[in-house]
Amino acid sequence: MDKLSNLLWYKNPAANWDEALPVGNGRIGGMIFGKPTDELIQLNEDSIWSGSFRKRNNPKAFDNLEKIRSLIRDGKTTEAENLCCDAFYGTNENQRHYQPLGDFHIWQDGTDDYSEYKRSLDLETAICRTEWISGGVKYTREIFVSHPDEVMVIYFTASEKEKISFVSVIDGKDDNYDKNEAYDSTTLLFTMSDGIPYAAAISCTAKGGTACTDANRIRVENADAAVVTISCQTAYRTGDYEKLALSQAKTALRKEITNLMARHIKDYQSLYNRCEISLCDNSGGNSALPTDERLGKIKDGASDNKLIEMYFNFSRYLMISGSREGTLPLNLQGIWNKDMWPAWGGKYTININTEMNYWGAEMQNLSECHTPLFDHIERMRENGRVTAREMYRCRGTVCHHNTDIWGDTAPQDKWLPGTLWPMGMAWLCTHIYEHYLFTGDKSFLAEKYDTLREAAEFFIDYLIEDDKGRVITSPSVSPENTYITKDGAKGTICQGPSMDSQILHELFTAVINSSAELDESVKADDDAEFIAQIKSLRDRLPKPEIGKYGQIMEWAEDYDEAEPGHRHISQLFALYPYDFITKRHTPELAEAAKATLIRRLTHGGGHTGWSRAWIINMWARLHEGKLVGENIAALLSHSTNINMFDMHPPFQIDGNFGGGAGITEALVQSHSGEIDILPAIPEEWESGSVQGIIARGGFELNFAWEKCKVTEMEVLSKCGNVCRIVGKAAVDGTEVTYDNGVTCFPTEKGRTYKVKFI
Repeated sequence: MDKLSNLLWYKNPAANWDEALPVGNGRIGGMIFGKPTDELIQLNEDSIWSGSFRKRNNPKAFDNLEKIRSLIRDGKTTEAENLCCDAFYGTNENQRHYQPLGDFHIWQDGTDDYSEYKRSLDLETAICRTEWISGGVKYTREIFVSHPDEVMVIYFTASEKEKISFVSVIDGKDDNYDKNEAYDSTTLLFTMSDGIPYAAAISCTAKGGTACTDANRIRVENADAAVVTISCQTAYRTGDYEKLALSQAKTALRKEITNLMARHIKDYQSLYNRCEISLCDNSGGNSALPTDERLGKIKDGASDNKLIEMYFNFSRYLMISGSREGTLPLNLQGIWNKDMWPAWGGKYTININTEMNYWGAEMQNLSECHTPLFDHIERMRENGRVTAREMYRCRGTVCHHNTDIWGDTAPQDKWLPGTLWPMGMAWLCTHIYEHYLFTGDKSFLAEKYDTLREAAEFFIDYLIEDDKGRVITSPSVSPENTYITKDGAKGTICQGPSMDSQILHELFTAVINSSAELDESVKADDDAEFIAQIKSLRDRLPKPEIGKYGQIMEWAEDYDEAEPGHRHISQLFALYPYDFITKRHTPELAEAAKATLIRRLTHGGGHTGWSRAWIINMWARLHEGKLVGENIAALLSHSTNINMFDMHPPFQIDGNFGGGAGITEALVQSHSGEIDILPAIPEEWESGSVQGIIARGGFELNFAWEKCKVTEMEVLSKCGNVCRIVGKAAVDGTEVTYDNGVTCFPTEKGRTYKVKFI
């Protein structure tokens, strides 16, 4: 792998949290500042949240549901919104929120005056390294978080013996911790009972010197080398969290550091090394500069394909570091958060942000990292049944625009543009079927089929008929946006917003197709009747319509937006991540989607990191390579911190994953049942190669290109499905057909096919 695109590095310590470097094992996270004298590592654990489950469903909702629908129908928007505020807001405004573990400080001797400083994050090994020279001695700290050993490891070395001396302490973010003291001669124990109780154990050993605890501190003196391990466990996962944290910290410390590091690297690379992209270096030498300087050059208008490559690699690094099997899914900040009350609570915002976090997981060969999201859907499922029954008297399961660690499904916040949106569970469940399309895992689909059914079942009861005979949602919103009526009034609550119908078309299609794929033995007795019912409803859903500006309409009426440059572009769900609008198959709608994007951007859209990332994916789906390149440059220039974290602002991790997905979509698309190679690459990506990208149908792709044309290609069939590739091609040893611009050939599971475009 190319070091230029796998090493974030800097000549100075981080000045603040937004410059620090992230490490993690899916559950435990840390932000490394890289300070020689007074190092700060800000610690997180994914299940440290503010408290237990709250019952928040509003008991007044159902009694007022038909009144609100009638008011919306009659155009009495203000009255409808006032009633919604009273009857549909949660009985407690907020769900629980994410919180930090604490700050780990290291005060190291002999480092006041230093030179030849460098801090780095190696994406190939997931090791953060700080090095400097002081008094003629070279000092190094290497930090990683081991998934197999469940600990953060800090490894201190020096070029001369007996030169390592430091004091370490962990501080809570609040003053109400229970213990912060020595557990034994080499281990500290830090516990907190406010919110979800947890314990952190910090243990230390030294080579050639001494290591001991002193009150609430660890002291190392005159050592040749030293190792600190940090473990954390919470009451969310285990009753005896103190004992388990202590055991993990001390057990890891008994291993040789070379063993700890090797186990970590082997585990990490088993995921990271599956997929690689390589783009031609057009930086004119800038790719050898520190990362912050490279980003500065982009702001000045320079090109740097290797930095784009790094952005892709960094998105995969964050996925592996923040979402592993058995952990919680990535929240608004992944697992990295410094604040007791972070922006938007650091929760799961599911009107796009959580979904965006996982857009790239399947394509980028990290399917296992997707599983925490599926686990969380199951946590939401029972709560969603209660919300559906108590608020709407509907069957099935439902969630609004946010959820938390407990899978809370009641409306969150008291904010009309976002709160009363009943589509969160529906959108999340489409990820279940996407996972199946990429993996062909029928046992997974059979296990999750009832969940898909329940998400659809809610809308059988919830949908109403409009005056055109269509079935629509009511009440709802187009996420976070505001419309202007013909008489100049502003409104948010509405019936039948375009995104709702598009999500339901996707959900109903997923259920219908899943039923067709599964044996009768795993389906309910009424499945045929159920499928017939949702097929009928799907046929009656509103289809995307073109409005007065040539745009895809956002609402059932062709309203103007109060903010034409709004960050959400919800009416283009049908373009991305769904596949209802495509360049090849619905050209008129594709042109309207293009007009929608141009209108948004002309009015200042794309001003948040995640919105810009979404726009990259949409331009890719429209095969606009030049605009893909321009918007990637804008993402790097205006919405990326020097540590490569995405900025909303403030920091939100969704843009990192959305941006990584957009780069992938420019290289490969498979959403319409056909594999399209290089559909939207910018001209400056003139040559390059791809290894290990996954297409729907279970195909692993390796290919290279020159002058924007594919020169060689291999397709590994992981499921034995028929392969359809856009373009005319020959396939070694296999009979192919070519029709309507698509090459089609049967495959055998486990076999690799060489494809040559003609």
